[in-house]
Amino acid sequence: MHVAGRIEDYALIGDMQTAALVCRDGTVDWLCLPRFDSPAVFAGLLGTEEHGFWRMGPVNGPGGRPAPADRRRYRGDSLVLESEWDTPRGTVRVIDFMPPRDGAPQLIRIVEGVSGRVPMRSQLRMRFSYGWVVPWVHKVDDRTVAVAGPDSVWLDTEVETYGKDLTTFSDFTVSPGERIAFTISWQPSHHQPPAVADPEGSLEATEEFWREWVEQCTYHGPYRDAVVRSLITLKALTYAPTGGIVAAPTTSLPECIGGVRNWDYRFTWLRDAAITLSSLLRTGYREEARAWREWLLRAVAGDPENLQIMYGIAGERELGENDLTWLPGYENSRPVRVGNGAAGQLQLDVYGEVTEALHLAHMTGLARNDYASLLQLKLIQWVEKHWDEPDEGIWEVRGPRRHFVHSKVMTWVAVDRTVKVIESGDVDGPLERWKDLRETIHRDVCEKGYDKERNTFTQSYGSQELDASLLLIPQMGFLPPDDKRVIGTIEAIQRELGTEDGFVMRYPTAGEGVGVDGLEGDEGAFLACSFWLADDLAMIGRVDEARKLFERLLSLRNDLGLLAEEWDPKLKRQVGNFPQAFSHVPLIDTALRLTASGAYGG
Repeated sequence: MHVAGRIEDYALIGDMQTAALVCRDGTVDWLCLPRFDSPAVFAGLLGTEEHGFWRMGPVNGPGGRPAPADRRRYRGDSLVLESEWDTPRGTVRVIDFMPPRDGAPQLIRIVEGVSGRVPMRSQLRMRFSYGWVVPWVHKVDDRTVAVAGPDSVWLDTEVETYGKDLTTFSDFTVSPGERIAFTISWQPSHHQPPAVADPEGSLEATEEFWREWVEQCTYHGPYRDAVVRSLITLKALTYAPTGGIVAAPTTSLPECIGGVRNWDYRFTWLRDAAITLSSLLRTGYREEARAWREWLLRAVAGDPENLQIMYGIAGERELGENDLTWLPGYENSRPVRVGNGAAGQLQLDVYGEVTEALHLAHMTGLARNDYASLLQLKLIQWVEKHWDEPDEGIWEVRGPRRHFVHSKVMTWVAVDRTVKVIESGDVDGPLERWKDLRETIHRDVCEKGYDKERNTFTQSYGSQELDASLLLIPQMGFLPPDDKRVIGTIEAIQRELGTEDGFVMRYPTAGEGVGVDGLEGDEGAFLACSFWLADDLAMIGRVDEARKLFERLLSLRNDLGLLAEEWDPKLKRQVGNFPQAFSHVPLIDTALRLTASGAYGG
């Protein structure tokens, strides 16, 4: 019986329209087809092998199951994964990748003999609709096809296949230099069969695609390997047809093992996409910025007054949340959710993130778009009327709305960046009125969101709690880094939200009760917040401390350089959806800041 690996045991491969997770033992436990947000064909990650998987490896483990690979790596700066096993009979390599799409989506696995003669087995169990539907599997000429409802998945390979226990098997042996390929391709079931793949040609084209893309990177500092891997991951989370960026390619990987904090992240949060865009722009990737701006304009359309915090990857607005009751969840963490009810929340900070991204795009020379300028003005008109309302905040609390300090700070950012655009002469707007509004918001935050006795800003007006989002106050330019209130806030967060390892929790959780977020239980240290702390420490001159924290955070990445959303300091493992854009973006930003300050260890 296959049991899903630890979250950090997985590798990401993808084609910029969907993605697969490959475990150390050569099992693909997660793949949604044809899009990131489509139902999974392999959902073993959130259940058992009954819910779909594709295992490829040597026949040398109990019951024929392969042991974990002895080595694995990405081929250079690419998303082509190589896993190698050393067995008593020799060494074998499996090359896994998804070619950037030109037609049907494909997952290709090439088995290569390195030494000796190694017996191998492929076990392919397709289960559509997140493991719910058993397809009709049959042969069409020399091809195997699985069909259920609107979906069909075609298997192409040169070796013999046979069916057993509702699973498609292949048993074969590889010799040194021999290469045997397997490809699955998705196609709507009412269409003609997809073209037979050219695995070797696709491999060459995939490596060339990533090589050319990485060459555009303008960062050449001491953390280049970590930065480039994070950039590749962010590119992999971009839905190429529209420019939308998913927060993660998974759903319901728990923030606390066995808990209820399990969410679907396969959508485009304006916040996550905007900060991703900022990192891409700072490292030379303007085409992605242009595509995302076009996505934003289509998604918002003519209705900026009803801006959502998140959309589907093509700009869809309906993201209804449901539970998949037949899936037991990752390590029994239930419920398993698809869709996301937070889409209907009010989160004032997104206006700041979107405006900041549009401003940065403008400042880095992206060609002006008149509708983008008009949208920015309309967003500020809305902020002008609503900035002083309570909201659910950056962390999407499911408790009562509050006057979150970070939300107010980001409305100030929205107004500030718009004032600067107007002052530059590129846009016309009520300059003096909005300068007054900027001052009003700033004064309101400093009076109501600051605890004079403790010398710290607080999570919300009138509260005693702290919140790691307050670390963004100096980074957004709301106050200078040397302001005593900023330094006091940084030190209070270190003291009250810090873990033994120096990482940072988002905010106090309730443990056994129900906390400010309306949820039971605890969660891990939030990696983005921990990077923010490193950033702040560098900004206030504590650069050696910042570097040590940053490098400690880098050590949490898995062997392939990937990060989930959080780190469980008790279990010493990654938790939350994986890989997470919101973790890789601040990794890039902090690397850039430390490099600029010279704060690195050689």
